[in-house]
Amino acid sequence: MKEDKLSPTTSLLNDQKIINEHDEEKLDINEDSEAGGWVSHWPLLTAFAILAVMLTLEFGFSYQPPFPVNLIIFSVAFLLAGYNVLGMAWRKAKRFDFFNEFFLMSVATIGAFSIGSYSEGVAVMVFYSIGEWFQDAAVDRAKRSIKALLDIRPDKVTVKRDGKTVVVNPKEIKVSETIEVKSGEKVALDGVLLSDAGTFNTAALTGESKPDTKRKGEAVYAGMINLDKVTEVEVASLFTDSKLSKILEMVQDATARKSQTQLFISRFAKIYTPIVFALALLVCFVPYFFINPYNFHDWFYRALVFLVISCPCALVVSIPLGYFGGIGLASRNGILFKGSNFLDVMTTINVVIMDKTGTLTKGVFKVQEVVAVGIDKTELVNHAAALEKSSTHPIARAVVDHVGKELGLKAEGVEEISGHGLVGKVDGKIIHAGNAKLLKKYDISYPEEINSLIDTVVVLAIDGNYAGYITIADEIKDDAKEAIDQMHKLNIQTVMLSGDKQAVVDKVAKTLGIDQAYGDLLPEGKVEKVQALKDSGSRIAFVGDGVNDAPVVALADAGIAMGGLGSDATIETADIVIQNDQPSKIIAAIRVGKITKQVVWQNITIAMVVKVVVLVLGAGGIANLWEAVIADVGVALLAILNAVRIQKMKLK
Repeated sequence: MKEDKLSPTTSLLNDQKIINEHDEEKLDINEDSEAGGWVSHWPLLTAFAILAVMLTLEFGFSYQPPFPVNLIIFSVAFLLAGYNVLGMAWRKAKRFDFFNEFFLMSVATIGAFSIGSYSEGVAVMVFYSIGEWFQDAAVDRAKRSIKALLDIRPDKVTVKRDGKTVVVNPKEIKVSETIEVKSGEKVALDGVLLSDAGTFNTAALTGESKPDTKRKGEAVYAGMINLDKVTEVEVASLFTDSKLSKILEMVQDATARKSQTQLFISRFAKIYTPIVFALALLVCFVPYFFINPYNFHDWFYRALVFLVISCPCALVVSIPLGYFGGIGLASRNGILFKGSNFLDVMTTINVVIMDKTGTLTKGVFKVQEVVAVGIDKTELVNHAAALEKSSTHPIARAVVDHVGKELGLKAEGVEEISGHGLVGKVDGKIIHAGNAKLLKKYDISYPEEINSLIDTVVVLAIDGNYAGYITIADEIKDDAKEAIDQMHKLNIQTVMLSGDKQAVVDKVAKTLGIDQAYGDLLPEGKVEKVQALKDSGSRIAFVGDGVNDAPVVALADAGIAMGGLGSDATIETADIVIQNDQPSKIIAAIRVGKITKQVVWQNITIAMVVKVVVLVLGAGGIANLWEAVIADVGVALLAILNAVRIQKMKLK
């Protein structure tokens, strides 16, 4: 069953909860120190220096200060390194929470002191605290990296008021005000371009730095960078309602939603830690009944080794860090995951269902073919464009745009025949332009083959005689074929659903090599098709862009909105948002999920194998506290470095 898609909006700082429930308090005690860098960690660094000096005296000069001097020195180092850990253990113990890494480390180190292993007790606490420092720094860096990807909203904007330009905070701008964007500046709010044209870098929204030219009246969005001269924009939404603000909010929420693997590790740690405590007690006391002579000091030491190496911090930190990296990697490539759980879902998808218009095709009609009879093709199109110029219908706009220049011809007395087309006079000639029904209405004969054409057809007659036709179709996106081919290589079945007529759908499906295609579907028809595939046991990703796609996006295991600048309803419902309209990003989303899952399971395997080996060696008296702490901190750092490298990977 699909998880509830609604999640509370939280600040990125509070997303630290994802590390583990008990780490919420750990964040509180480390938060202040994070801000100060190395200087803020002076107690830990001082403890490390004391330990280094004492070890140098012991092993380099064979000198140890007499008791109780050595106890006092090591106690100072111990408290400097572990006061945060000891404080946290005490706070949790007061709530009868004894099975956590803080209490575990406190028991192990205090136990080492109790049997005179001062240097080892300090070493355990020092290296554990250093490991926690590195872990916190890595998580903090990952969160900053994610936030920095999209938190590029300007903090000032130039607005025209009372005939003057003033610089204000974008939060003060109201809808319908006019703002100026200089060359190199970021657009601060969503709006409509008032200048004749402007060229923008849309990388913040789409992940692609390719310049995008906008014309007067077209929408521009916060986060776009003006690459041209000064442009004017009429504000269409408030600062907090901009597309970029919503995208940033999505990324913030994403880090707070746990994957199944993270939830499993959290549950596992709660069971694992009390078991480790119990096993440590058994290691200490059970040999009393079987070994003679029994040496309590020896077996107690082995139990301490057991506690140190069993610390689960490598798992509970490196795994969420891996998912942070996956979300960041996806964001840099123009893909927004609304939760780390959907990274896992994308690795299980075996059927990708796609809408046609706006997903596999551009959603923009273009002239495909011009067939002229008894007249030059250019002249035919010019006559049609002159007539169609007065219409706002998408088909009419396609004909006008095809001409691409100012028309010397003008139409007079244009009349629209509803459901048929247009009739008017151009250059003294009566022009009929519309579908075949228009020519039938006026008893104008035309070739029968026109009725069998798949694409939309504009049939023309001049002065009552058939003069040719223009076919118009929605263009297939440049990378659609490549995306379908890549899905087939991954053994993913492809299905297309569309409200367009079946003949058009079949043509697109054949061109792209799609496995199944269904046309003439209403929104409820799409829902039925998706539900049928779900009932058959398929794991489904549905990709759509329109408001009518929202129900099926919600129904699928992974709902993908094609176009971060598309329908707000679909984007709100979707689990994953592809911001640049490229179907090939579906494959990229799957790859990000697989990369993340691979690294996460590498970390789980490495951590568990090392811990089991050292646990056995510790119980057998072969591994000591030094080896236990080095193994514990080492595997934690190795797992962190492995997780961090996700953020630097490149998707092919």
